[in-house]
Amino acid sequence: MVRKFIDREDELKALRERLSSRNFELIIVYGRRRIGKTRLVLESLKNSTYIYYLAVESGNLRKFKEAATKIVPEVKYAADDWEAILHFLKNRIIVLDEFPNLIKEDKGILSLLQRVVDLEFSKTRSKLILLGSSVSMMESKVLSYKSPLYGRRTSTLRLKPLRFHCLTEFFPEASLEELIEIYGFADGIPFYLERVKYPFWKWLDRELKRPDSFVRYEIDFLMKYEFEDTATYKRILEAVAFGKTKLGEIKDYIGARRSDITPYLRNLTEAGFITREVPITEPPKSRKGRYHIKDNFTCFWFRFIYPNLSAIEQGIFNVDEIKGEYNQYLGHVFEKVATQFMVDLAKAGKIRPFSRLGRWWRKNVEIDLVALNTKEQEAMFVEVKWAELTPIDVRRIFRELEKKAVNVEWNFNERREYYCIIARKIDRKKELREKYDENFFLFDLDDFKDLAYK
Repeated sequence: MVRKFIDREDELKALRERLSSRNFELIIVYGRRRIGKTRLVLESLKNSTYIYYLAVESGNLRKFKEAATKIVPEVKYAADDWEAILHFLKNRIIVLDEFPNLIKEDKGILSLLQRVVDLEFSKTRSKLILLGSSVSMMESKVLSYKSPLYGRRTSTLRLKPLRFHCLTEFFPEASLEELIEIYGFADGIPFYLERVKYPFWKWLDRELKRPDSFVRYEIDFLMKYEFEDTATYKRILEAVAFGKTKLGEIKDYIGARRSDITPYLRNLTEAGFITREVPITEPPKSRKGRYHIKDNFTCFWFRFIYPNLSAIEQGIFNVDEIKGEYNQYLGHVFEKVATQFMVDLAKAGKIRPFSRLGRWWRKNVEIDLVALNTKEQEAMFVEVKWAELTPIDVRRIFRELEKKAVNVEWNFNERREYYCIIARKIDRKKELREKYDENFFLFDLDDFKDLAYK
């Protein structure tokens, strides 16, 4: 069963506006595999006539001509070269999916398209849409200032995972706690969300016993698309998944010299597997950077599937073996959800607005989230707990937050401070809210429901 198209309203609106313009449009849509690029573009093209071509590793010119001829029969008279074929497609909508495959087959395709755009398409109503799953190649070959297409594109969309609240549309029968369990596995990646069945743990146990389970081989599929030799990259991702986030920790985990792994970290970052984060008050190039895996599925795979591949292959693995550790892992996942929740709270006027949001740390002191309002010189310090908190817990956490906040030097003498706890469940929450003054905030999953997750 094909699910209804979920979310992406802003992206869909942007695409439709470009497609309805009276000018030439060169539209770039890219993002990791499984993120829903093709589905988004095809949704925007409903009730339109277009030429769609999915590029492969070789033979693309002939195959593209065949695809174009089905829509524009006159193309069969064109010579067997790209420029001649595209000449027949002026004022048409052309979609080239997995465009990096065209670049791999023929590096000259970029210069060729530049000529076609400048000489054939620029004064027409042609629409050329290029899609790509190789983030590194799309950014370095298509979007960079060195690209022959630089300055020609009129729209760029980098698709990100769906936000957490969208999971309610996939699993309307699930509780918020169950949705967070699913989010820890699938993130907001449509391909995975469409394959998960409710209840989650029963489905996962059954899925991992299937000889054709996509979960087993998905990471190999993703990584081989980006890298020829994946062994070292896998070791690095395994290290990060198990909490080795500093450069030195990763180096020690995989047994390599610091200089040896730097290119691998750069490649993983460019490909969209990891991100480097610095404390929110630090400049981007701070030496305090830490590495994190960007999406939950990749983190889940290296944390729970990779170490158990042998047992999974033998059919003797049981998901009960990972449930305890998975609950601990959800602490990190819940921080990601809380980050989105903070944005929604600010939009709804439930907390003070902020201009920056992120983690903060120094030596042995860490704060899960810090929200800064630079204009008003306000700071909110947030503790995120995937746990059920008693009033005693709340009092202790607020005291600890106040002590930690002293270490954050940002506008120390001028700022106004707020403190916030976001937890799975807070006992006697209403009573506690009345007890604490306006600088202290308490939220749990019930507030998620009330705000944006109905």
